[in-house]
Amino acid sequence: MAEQKTKPTDASVEAFLDAAEPPRRVEEGHRLVAIMREETGEEPVLWGPSIIGFGSYHYVSPSKTSRAEGDWPKVGFSPRKGALSLYGLKDLPEGAALLPQLGGYTEGAGCVYVKRLEQVDEAVLRQLIRIAHARGEDPARDA
Repeated sequence: MAEQKTKPTDASVEAFLDAAEPPRRVEEGHRLVAIMREETGEEPVLWGPSIIGFGSYHYVSPSKTSRAEGDWPKVGFSPRKGALSLYGLKDLPEGAALLPQLGGYTEGAGCVYVKRLEQVDEAVLRQLIRIAHARGEDPARDA
């Protein structure tokens, strides 16, 4: 089994966010850290070079051909140039069902893309973060 490439680091989340481009991503990134910190009660950790995560859980891929497992943030984001990439929000059925109420977003394979933080419903975002962060607390629910 290949070694997981994206792991928690000791790098400064603050310095990473302050270097984000375009400039509005700096403000949005700091705002997201504040929201995620409030909703999870956890401090942010930089995973690899570009993902800010809160909490972690151990996953095992359901693939029968190439078993993969490792640790991943329960919820997180990356302030990418084209959009904010939000991780963990649609992984659980409860989050996937709530996602359409978020506002302006698009989806990728494992994440939700938001072009501008102001275009989403903050109350729904906060609820999605709480759902994602509760992962692992009830194994029957997460199945």
